Amino acid sequence: MQIKIVTIGVYGFDESSFFEALCDAGVDTFCDIRSRRGVRGSTYAFANSIRLQTRLAEFGIRYIYRKDLGPTKAVREKQAAADKATKTAKRKRTALGKAFIEAYHTECLTAFEPQSLLDELESDAKVVALFCVETAPEACHRSLVADKLAQTFNLEVEDILP
Repeated sequence: MQIKIVTIGVYGFDESSFFEALCDAGVDTFCDIRSRRGVRGSTYAFANSIRLQTRLAEFGIRYIYRKDLGPTKAVREKQAAADKATKTAKRKRTALGKAFIEAYHTECLTAFEPQSLLDELESDAKVVALFCVETAPEACHRSLVADKLAQTFNLEVEDILP
């Protein structure tokens, strides 16, 4: 099975443009890799787990949740400390901090078996979206997961941006 990986965050999209972007990219499988599957505020309420899964189903897009790929609270705290030190608002971050990257690799990616994700896919899966919330993939752990999958299986990765 040869698949393509796309990454997408919710910030910067509205509900309509978010689902349009997924459909335009040909996404057939949506992999939620957030630790917490909710987003505060009404603007992004469509990305809260139950509403999100319902809308994806309407578009014929399968949903899988991989909590093991969501950063732990301790890992997130390392990024929060880096953001505080640089006075960067979470939604304005353009890159991950070194401490976060190291901790994420240690706590999440070391134990992650990329084949386990492929094994979870339906046999007809062609385009898999890795989803979290940040706008810039470089500011989100989804880029680290995408890199691991790309390197392990020589897969193409495309970032979907608002």
